[in-house]
Amino acid sequence: MNTRLLMVMHVNVAPALNIGAVPYGSRRLAPVSGGTFEGPRLRGTILSGSSADWLLLRSDGVLELDLRCTLRTDDGALILMRSFGLRHGPPEVIAAIGRGETVDPSSYYFRTMPRFETAHPIYSFLNRMIAVASGDRRPEGPIYSIHEVL
Repeated sequence: MNTRLLMVMHVNVAPALNIGAVPYGSRRLAPVSGGTFEGPRLRGTILSGSSADWLLLRSDGVLELDLRCTLRTDDGALILMRSFGLRHGPPEVIAAIGRGETVDPSSYYFRTMPRFETAHPIYSFLNRMIAVASGDRRPEGPIYSIHEVL
């Protein structure tokens, strides 16, 4: 399988809202307070107020991520991005991330599957692609390296 870089996305998150124990684990909502994305064919900002990550910490220690963002390109196009993924790793690494420490992204698993929707003709190629991403959780928020599957 071949891929090519679509974009690198830096997401800024506000403090999470703890919803609490739900039937499948512990639920939190992390509002997105902004961010940027840049790649060979698009760049812009992540809109706050219409973006958040719905997190579910499962009983097996796996964190399910359900990120929904509104992206605005530098030329004004709006793009909806939905991304489902998983993050897990050794307990000491996950604890360090929880304390806000920067850890080597190769020491844990953080993968997502972004999907895009847009009405803008220049970016309509996003509507027809499969993408995969690897993540790097930083204190201010995650960094996603998103690749188009060719």
